[in-house]
Amino acid sequence: MRAQDIMNRPKTALFVTCLIDSFRPQIGFATARLLEKADCEVFVPPQTCCGQPAYNEGSEKISIALARNVIRAFSDFDYVVTPSASCAGMIKNHYTKLFAKDTEWSLRAQALSEKTHELFSFLVNVRGQTSIAAKCERKAVCHVSCSSLREVKCAREVRTLLGGVEGLDIVDVPDTEVCCGFGGLFSVKYHEISARMADDKITNAVNIGADLLIGQDLGCLLHLAGRISRKGTTIELCHAAEVLAGMVDEAALGGDRS
Repeated sequence: MRAQDIMNRPKTALFVTCLIDSFRPQIGFATARLLEKADCEVFVPPQTCCGQPAYNEGSEKISIALARNVIRAFSDFDYVVTPSASCAGMIKNHYTKLFAKDTEWSLRAQALSEKTHELFSFLVNVRGQTSIAAKCERKAVCHVSCSSLREVKCAREVRTLLGGVEGLDIVDVPDTEVCCGFGGLFSVKYHEISARMADDKITNAVNIGADLLIGQDLGCLLHLAGRISRKGTTIELCHAAEVLAGMVDEAALGGDRS
């Protein structure tokens, strides 16, 4: 590769997320692969939690400390990309609220907000990709997270990219825009309601004959995988980044390959 080509590639930082780092690193690797295919120079700086759990619980002091860590770590890059609309929403929409009374940090938070993107929104709207060469011979449903739909408003982009995957048959299910029941601490505080919402989502997918459920946020996928394991259902789950990066068959979430 010519030096000029390298210089023209945007310095793009990958915000991995706590859940991916702890439970599903494969999604991080898939994301890096997709960003490299989109002609980005990819970096993974040392990072901490975005602060969303503490923020949702009302722990302002902890939220501010974590937000400052993220701002320091990611400010020097052209773009910040994360395979989680939930974390993207926290950085884009809530950091400036945390620093509303601190002019210096508010400006730094706003600057970071403007260059932070959810993965699929970044690939489509910033890098101009409408299709990615990938193959997946499965019948699937696509679960779009509440954060994608309502907070960062990037529900369309993932369907655009998945629509170009060879062999992938994506079918629509009833109540596709209804929450899966995870909702972070909601699933802990209201576990019976949360479980029923997940069961309804799984039942809808099984009833139309899908053998794969694709999601955008690992929190949703882990929640659904937990219910699947309890119900004994054989449908598998994976992140959309894994599908587009050709990594579905390496190790699916849930289900039984035996």
